[in-house]
Amino acid sequence: MPHHELLHERYLITDDRTRLDIDVIHHYLSRDSYWARGIPRATLANALNNSLCLGVYSAEGKQVGLARVITDRATYAWLCDVFVLPDHQNRGLGKALMRAVTSHPDLQGLRRIALGTADAHGLYAQFGFTALENPARHMEKRNFHVYPGTDDGTAKR
Repeated sequence: MPHHELLHERYLITDDRTRLDIDVIHHYLSRDSYWARGIPRATLANALNNSLCLGVYSAEGKQVGLARVITDRATYAWLCDVFVLPDHQNRGLGKALMRAVTSHPDLQGLRRIALGTADAHGLYAQFGFTALENPARHMEKRNFHVYPGTDDGTAKR
């Protein structure tokens, strides 16, 4: 099956999982993200293996971004772990990555695509995402202590 790909300037966005660089992804998520700080490498590898992933790659082939989608490919998807490395930001890559996600063939016809964000509401709104219509209908089970030694009370949730 051919890969879903999008070119943006000199960057390639693709769902080719053989190109994923777990070292780059783990470094960013475990050290720089507010949502996955401290994630163990093995946990991340399992998450990547069981998700639809779109990587962003420079002209030199280095991974510089990611969007991970947890989905049944029929009714629902959860968009998460979206990032572009700081040295590659402000080049339209976030929008290009979202175009790649929202146009992916496996994500067409879903009833709902959801996500959580602390700081990128403006980006996601450009692609049709809105605040929850009825937040009281949604629940979650939290376990912030799942990554040992990471919950110091300062992480945004």
